[in-house]
Amino acid sequence: MTMFESAEKVLEFAIQKEQEAADFYLELAEKMAAGAMKQVFNDFAREEMKHKEKLIGVQKGKKLGNISNTITDLKIGDYLVDVEPAPDMTYQEALIVAMKKEKAAFKLYNDLANAVQDNDLKMLMLSLAQEEAKHKLRFELEYDERILTDN
Repeated sequence: MTMFESAEKVLEFAIQKEQEAADFYLELAEKMAAGAMKQVFNDFAREEMKHKEKLIGVQKGKKLGNISNTITDLKIGDYLVDVEPAPDMTYQEALIVAMKKEKAAFKLYNDLANAVQDNDLKMLMLSLAQEEAKHKLRFELEYDERILTDN
């Protein structure tokens, strides 16, 4: 893990990662043929932009509330093979890509929380980790409902 010289650098890094995640979901949405799939990924791009806005707010001095409860992890994505985003990917493949992306974001924020000394910043990183866990759970539930029940 990269060592950060200040809380400001951690926030800048996290803001950049949220922008990258939003861009990723927008690109994924563009690759989807089905309108419903486009909407799902556009919605997730908006969620990532909300995270970015939250980080920018903290950067400007805004305080955050308490961390939400721990999110259940179905671990469905943990047992699936990696899939590369492609224009002709199936809904199943798109869900796998999204689950893996959210798992990586969850791990990143947990690692950032462990890397900082400032308690408020640590709480922010843990809060964002829980947000990413919620996203992963939403994709896992969709996968369970639409893919696993069909097989």
